[in-house]
Amino acid sequence: MNHIYDCRLLVVDDNEDLVRMLKDMLLREGFRHVETAGSCREALGYFQKDTGAFDLAILDINLPDGDGFNLMQKIRTFSQIPLLFLSARDEDNDRLLGLGLGADDYITKPFLPRELLLRISAVLRRSYFPPVRLKQPEAVLALGKKKVDFAAGTVAEGEESVALTAKELAILKKLYENRGNIVTFDALCNTVWGDGYYGYENTLMVHIRRLREKIEENPSAPEWLLTVRGLGYRLAKEQNHT
Repeated sequence: MNHIYDCRLLVVDDNEDLVRMLKDMLLREGFRHVETAGSCREALGYFQKDTGAFDLAILDINLPDGDGFNLMQKIRTFSQIPLLFLSARDEDNDRLLGLGLGADDYITKPFLPRELLLRISAVLRRSYFPPVRLKQPEAVLALGKKKVDFAAGTVAEGEESVALTAKELAILKKLYENRGNIVTFDALCNTVWGDGYYGYENTLMVHIRRLREKIEENPSAPEWLLTVRGLGYRLAKEQNHT
């Protein structure tokens, strides 16, 4: 695709009025390919015809034949497209569950249309139009027994490796570029979500926790990705044994 508006979007919600409003809003914004579904079954039907049918999906949680969390997990078995939750369920546990499952964003209803458009655009830019490409010689970072391959987006220990998400990779790269120094919450949020990052501090904490699970021997007592209370995070140059 050549432009963000070439991205194909799927909106999944059983509120027909809301779906119609969202589709009209996205089309007015300039997106040319917007489809809708009112149930898990209908949404999965699109992917059964073509697993590459969409570039981003917006999911409600409460659907007539299931919930958005399960739908997301089913989509993740065959597609890694960005997924956003748009839900009236604003409980912290629901938001953290969605983000913990790997959602790219979680937006609560009621929402500001302009904010929703900005967040959708930010996710699409990060996923398909990154402004900066990683350069080679920073391809490999050794953290004790684990090795981060920036080019491949993986963390390896021996013969085993796990994949980093795009956001985890962006966070780790920013910390690596400033290794030994504090990187503020604002700086990290701006790196991952761009200028419209306000309100993402708690989301950042979720991604930091998931990143620690991949790069630390003991995520509960991190030796590399350290919290600097009240300021931000720091990637240690040497293992922290305190």
